[in-house]
Amino acid sequence: METPLRIAIADDHALFRQGLRSQLRLQAGLVVVGEVDRADELAAMIAATPCDILLLDLQMERSALIDIKALAERVSVIVVTASERAEDALAALRSGARAVVFKRFAIETLMDAIAAVVDGNVWMPPALQKYLAARLNEPPEEPLTPREVEIVRHVAMGLRNAEVAARLAISEVTVKTHLNNIFQKLGLRGRTALALYAIRMGIIGVPEGSP
Repeated sequence: METPLRIAIADDHALFRQGLRSQLRLQAGLVVVGEVDRADELAAMIAATPCDILLLDLQMERSALIDIKALAERVSVIVVTASERAEDALAALRSGARAVVFKRFAIETLMDAIAAVVDGNVWMPPALQKYLAARLNEPPEEPLTPREVEIVRHVAMGLRNAEVAARLAISEVTVKTHLNNIFQKLGLRGRTALALYAIRMGIIGVPEGSP
């Protein structure tokens, strides 16, 4: 008898968790071994309840994107999310997720993603594949200057423009000018998108003063 595939679910919507659990129980060859509804409980659950695949919602009481890298060292992470923003999906995959499945998809699609991950592959929706193919034909992003990287780091850490200016001993107007240039270079809009970029590129967590 084959050992069943062990699945854990992380989602802050009880109704969704219950429905997903019920659907998974109808599938042969797998078993749901654990559930959490908070990102802060992920590490403890994985440590206490060994599993093969974690079905992870990106947004619970906080973003779970920053947890994926560490989780992916212990379990195959499949993001199951209501967000269909390509930037969120790419950030998850770059952090170590093995698949991204949108919540509007049927259980059969999720099972296809699980099968692909079990086979050692990466799975993503066709729309995301199309987006990636289009990005490959775009000119490369203009690199950020060291000062712009500092600005991105501080903004991604949640600092306001005035606080960034004080940290870097520059004027608030200069900070705004740098941010406008950064958004234009990266093709991003808003501080949340910039924070996701910083996580994806490893800018957050780099010690200040590093090259």
